[in-house]
Amino acid sequence: MKRVLFVCTGNTCRSPMAEAILKSKNLPGVEVRSAGVYAVNGSDASLNAKKVLEENDIAMNHKSTLLSGQEVDWADLVLTMTAGHKGAVISHFPQVESKTFTLKEFAGGDGFADIGDPFGGSLEMYRAAYGEIKDAIEGILYKIDS
Repeated sequence: MKRVLFVCTGNTCRSPMAEAILKSKNLPGVEVRSAGVYAVNGSDASLNAKKVLEENDIAMNHKSTLLSGQEVDWADLVLTMTAGHKGAVISHFPQVESKTFTLKEFAGGDGFADIGDPFGGSLEMYRAAYGEIKDAIEGILYKIDS
């Protein structure tokens, strides 16, 4: 069993999209969750995040979760949306440093390791974030499907 935890700020945009995208791959033996370093438990995903996933025929049933020791201990792999999120995870939970990466870093991407925050932005901003997340997830499938 491989357990993947995606982390962003409020757990209403990027990490829920990443969770839904990876879940839609239906990889056997892979469990996926998401959380936010400053999330409020129980918030709905943003409307534009839901719209973008719907446009791509990806189902989502999401309520936000505040990042906790229980979440990081559950995970085999913690993938953050930014270097700042990675730093926050490691600062609060130093025991998970060896299994914590930015999503783009884990995908082996060159250059800027952050996926921009579309929160409060246009549908186009959400589509751009979705594209970045989807591309990075495509780049890690072989690493987690083993």
